[in-house]
Amino acid sequence: MPQFPSRAQWLGALLTITMPVAINAAPLAYPVTATVPQVDVQHGVSVADPYRWLENDVRSDAQVAAWVAAENQVTNAYLATLPQRDAIKARLAQLWNYERFGIPRLRGATRFYTRNSGLQNQAVLYAQQGDAPAQVLIDPNPWARDGATALAEWEPSKDGKYLAYAVQDGGTDWRTIKVRDVATGNDLPDIVEWAKFTGIAWTKDGSGFYYSRFAAPAAGEKFQSTNLNQQLMFHRLGTPQSADTLIYATPDRPKLGHGGDVSDDGRWLVITSSAGTDDRYEISVADLSKGEKPRTLIAGLDYSWSLAGSRGTTLYFVTDKGAPRYRLVSIDAVTGAMAELVPEGPATIAGAALVGQRFVIATLADAKSVVQLYELDGKPAGTVPLPGIGSVAGFEGGDSSLTHFAFSSFNAPTTIYAYNSASNSATAIRTPKVDFKPEDYVVSQVFYTSKDGTRVPMFVSHRKDLDPKTTHPTLLYGYGGFNISSTPGFSASRLAWMEMGGVFVVANIRGGGEYGKAWHDGGRLANKQNVFDDFIAAGEALVKSGVTSPRQLAVQGGSNGGLLVGAVVNQRPDLFAAALPAVGVMDMLRFNRFTAGRYWVDDYGDPGKAADFKTLYAYSPYHNIRAGNYPAILVTTADTDDRVVPGHSFKYAAALQAAKIGDKPHLIRIETRAGHGSGKPTDKIIAEAADLWAFAGTWTGLIK
Repeated sequence: MPQFPSRAQWLGALLTITMPVAINAAPLAYPVTATVPQVDVQHGVSVADPYRWLENDVRSDAQVAAWVAAENQVTNAYLATLPQRDAIKARLAQLWNYERFGIPRLRGATRFYTRNSGLQNQAVLYAQQGDAPAQVLIDPNPWARDGATALAEWEPSKDGKYLAYAVQDGGTDWRTIKVRDVATGNDLPDIVEWAKFTGIAWTKDGSGFYYSRFAAPAAGEKFQSTNLNQQLMFHRLGTPQSADTLIYATPDRPKLGHGGDVSDDGRWLVITSSAGTDDRYEISVADLSKGEKPRTLIAGLDYSWSLAGSRGTTLYFVTDKGAPRYRLVSIDAVTGAMAELVPEGPATIAGAALVGQRFVIATLADAKSVVQLYELDGKPAGTVPLPGIGSVAGFEGGDSSLTHFAFSSFNAPTTIYAYNSASNSATAIRTPKVDFKPEDYVVSQVFYTSKDGTRVPMFVSHRKDLDPKTTHPTLLYGYGGFNISSTPGFSASRLAWMEMGGVFVVANIRGGGEYGKAWHDGGRLANKQNVFDDFIAAGEALVKSGVTSPRQLAVQGGSNGGLLVGAVVNQRPDLFAAALPAVGVMDMLRFNRFTAGRYWVDDYGDPGKAADFKTLYAYSPYHNIRAGNYPAILVTTADTDDRVVPGHSFKYAAALQAAKIGDKPHLIRIETRAGHGSGKPTDKIIAEAADLWAFAGTWTGLIK
């Protein structure tokens, strides 16, 4: 086992450094990036795009590959000069080295769950029959030497006899689905290719499963081509993929995507169709017991509908129809008649499941999880006991009253609970043993006022012993989009930042789903500037309250959060000492031309429309870099990111390095055989986190 410094040695090493780390303010010698005379006239505006060539796929374009190698060489050489990077990496490995479990799924007499012993690159899937010892069912760690081939989606058949599982290679969104016999541990001959953005839904008899796929892309276009015409398919075990049955498609509306669920009793196939990311769906159903073809149950992409369970011909959905913070309704699958069971309340409903004879409804109360219990008629039946401020996941529905859930917080690693809906009792069954004391850290929630007077919450976490009378290096994280809520959760890397003496903050800015539809709508399309204003106001509030100062404040975000960081740094470079934009959407005028980007027009708008173009061009990170004194910036992306293609970050980094924005480093770190984030092996996660904290720690004064 690798030998790491003890926690005491680690903290002592940091605390005994009395002289500040020398920050080299001399300009770095960046690679020379060629420019092209590309100017597009869009809605009467001439838009220069001198780095258009960096959009090309690094695998097939030798010039892009050479640029990536040159940039990584400069970045790696700089990071190697940071004196605490190795110590941070060693401590991160210590913090990561604890046993972690996924939420179990019960199928028949078999319990399926994932486990990582600590530093395994990929979690291992286990199957356990009753009280017998658990057996390894799938270990993805030998699949690739670099650990970058991962077990993605997996779903046991309803009797637990088979397991359909998806393989993710190098972080791509593409999936290959295989089937394993649980008793023998051997794979069947069945192989399904070109699945993407898919679930796996078994029939009740285990004869096959439903999945979603796209047509095979043209040669060389696997990681860049736009995803259109998704199809819902049925694969019957023992047959080749060429024999799969097309269940549902809309070639007349190629932008619609389709996913399938099978009700717990196996009777109903429920098809959810959407055009983008705005949680507006059409619902089609088919009575599988009658061999019925899909028919429309809810027409129009007007509202959100999330299946919560079924009983007979009654389907239960969480919806925002008539309820911006959502409600639970019943719909008769035959007649379409709808009735309200649980009305909208002050807290936002985040999810619901019919567990045995009761509904378990997870809500967000000021971005914190509160879970309520209801009878089948909608009568309140109590509150599920939780250990404190945090987030829950799980509560898989079914006929049994027994299920599982997970709880975590900024200072509390994920604990797995067994839960009984009949008695409303929860028992911890997997409590992690970690190399720190959770009680040494404090998590609080405060509220601040944004530019337009909106009251916004944020979570503030740090060591209990920090001196409240002085400012501290602070890492401010945000997302702000796609109705996604930023809730308390554990991260070993964030814990390391706090252990070093830093403050970690999550701002629940608009664009997310913390307060329902209004909160989401308040931060999208023409209202997107509210997201940036909220995040800037969070930084200003932290400075005003004495938590930190502009020379100690770093900002971080990924994907839509990478866009957030790029935009706020352009708008308020004076407020931040360091910025860590990851896999960001940086070119807001071309995002919809690649892979899944066309889905995002729901949140961003369509650059092909004049009004949307005006909004997008005004904040697009790539197009709004201005002369001035910018913070230190470390951009991160990966060569196999086919969600937000790396060309976004490539172009943005090249533009930063060419601009007159001061002598602090403006670097890009480009991972190989990694994607948008999912499936990334543990060793790559640790190495990247060490680089980020060494960089941000140096420029915020956390490393002194």
